[in-house]
Amino acid sequence: QVQLVESGGGSVQAGGSLRLSCAASGNTYSTSYMGWFRQAPGKEREGVAAINRDGSSNYTDSLNGRFTISKDNAKNTLWLQVNNLKPEDTAMYYCAAAPYIPSFDRTWRRPEMYAYWGQGTQVTVSR
Repeated sequence: QVQLVESGGGSVQAGGSLRLSCAASGNTYSTSYMGWFRQAPGKEREGVAAINRDGSSNYTDSLNGRFTISKDNAKNTLWLQVNNLKPEDTAMYYCAAAPYIPSFDRTWRRPEMYAYWGQGTQVTVSR
């Protein structure tokens, strides 16, 4: 059984930064592929970034390099560094994991590719 616990969210002003963390417990093979999603009120869940065990990562283009995903396989921990935050980044941020995602570069954004989900951490950005 895999459990994912996010932390690091909060309320910040525009231009600020946060570092989100996701601690995974359980079988490390089950977390070979991990990603961050976000969901704002009234909107669909959106893929933000994802990374595989080898360190290959993918990002949503619209973030323009403001977010950086990283993973420590030994500690089974995932991070998301978020810089230059904007009010439109306000959302619940979720950590997700899967043992395998076929065609990773093309399918990482699909929530259905992930078997495990955390409860989320709220990020609120004010003007």
